[in-house]
Amino acid sequence: MLQLRDYQQKMVSKTREALKNGYRCPCVVAPCGAGKSVILSEIIRMTTHNKKQVLFIVHRKELIDQIRQTLLKNDVDMKFVTLGMVQTIVKRLEKTSEPDLIVIDESHHVLANSYKKIIQHFHHALVVGFTATPVRLNGGGLGDINDILIEEVTTKWLIENQFLSPYKYFAPEVMETFQLHVKRTGDYDLTELDNQFTERKIWGDVIAHYRKLANGEQAILYASSIYQSEKMAASFREVGISSEHIDGKTPKPERNEIIQKFRDGEIKVLCNLDLIGEGFDVPDCSTVIMLRPTQSLSLYIQQSMRGMRYRPNKTSIIIDHVGNVNRFGLPNMERTWSLEPKKGSNQTKAEAPVKICKECFMTVLQTDNKCPHCGAVFKVEAKAIEVDESAELKEIDEQTFKLDFRTPEDCKSMKELYDYAKTHNYKRGWAYHQGKARGFI
Repeated sequence: MLQLRDYQQKMVSKTREALKNGYRCPCVVAPCGAGKSVILSEIIRMTTHNKKQVLFIVHRKELIDQIRQTLLKNDVDMKFVTLGMVQTIVKRLEKTSEPDLIVIDESHHVLANSYKKIIQHFHHALVVGFTATPVRLNGGGLGDINDILIEEVTTKWLIENQFLSPYKYFAPEVMETFQLHVKRTGDYDLTELDNQFTERKIWGDVIAHYRKLANGEQAILYASSIYQSEKMAASFREVGISSEHIDGKTPKPERNEIIQKFRDGEIKVLCNLDLIGEGFDVPDCSTVIMLRPTQSLSLYIQQSMRGMRYRPNKTSIIIDHVGNVNRFGLPNMERTWSLEPKKGSNQTKAEAPVKICKECFMTVLQTDNKCPHCGAVFKVEAKAIEVDESAELKEIDEQTFKLDFRTPEDCKSMKELYDYAKTHNYKRGWAYHQGKARGFI
């Protein structure tokens, strides 16, 4: 059996207590590095030892073998466990054993129709979800499904108590590099700022920054395309740094061989696209390189914390070439979670079902690759990635993040307003008028 840490045992106890008190669908918030698989395996072990059926749902097939190994290590009676991908289970509902408990991995996906269908079909079962980020991509809370959040520790606490390594975060210099326009109120145009970061642009020389900040350390690189990932792996090799690329289509034997070489230290930089993401088990590393802007808080947290598993006297390095920190903040920021959805956030916007042929102006289906009237082929125009190799990344800590990435509305006192004005080269009079308008003076 696995030995649980004190806080892990508390999370198990809190979850059991919630179920005893009548909650039917708790969501357990387990930060990356908290040992989510250990916690959920203990809940499953206790359930199977009571001869009750468990349905464990994942969203990627690579995760099934990983969780099976953890369950076996924790003395789970596998006769009472069904493991499956959500895409498979939803198609085989009538052939799936009726569970007493449904456990959902990465449960921030739970509002998807496939999960809802499974939960509704097995409506007598209790449901326990696990996630590090209990919020949907569009900002929606999970309250349509979950009825209570189970929280115990934060990422900051895990670092302070040496369960995760401290880190240094490097990102583009926002205010100096991007030359944003200032509104009459003195605020930066945040729409312009967001556009700067979400464009297909990389700030800084990737290899030069790796050598400068993490030379010789093992790193995982997150690319925005297979082409970019393969090109970066080749570029690292050209300068004598061992590197390989993997993605979801890499044959499993080849992928396993590459990951084992990374585990053995033969590969320094492992480049990938959409593979080493949510829940994917990879060897420890000390450095993360981000070349892909993401709109998902969950993926950002997962990726940025890949290198933060605790190692004595070791500091992790996060090299963010695309400004993800601007959208999501630092990985260990204190975040207040809620099950309440933002207004309209859980509504799904349908993509326009039609488009116009540029040759004959006929209206055709969005999914058509060729116009049925004139035969014109619809080409997909790929926007080139712009690279500004002259840009220098700077270290972002809690203090610089507060000064460089916040808006004037974030300032809570005259001192903070004066600090903000000084950082952004505003006159003290600007801070005075801002403070007077808000009642600070």
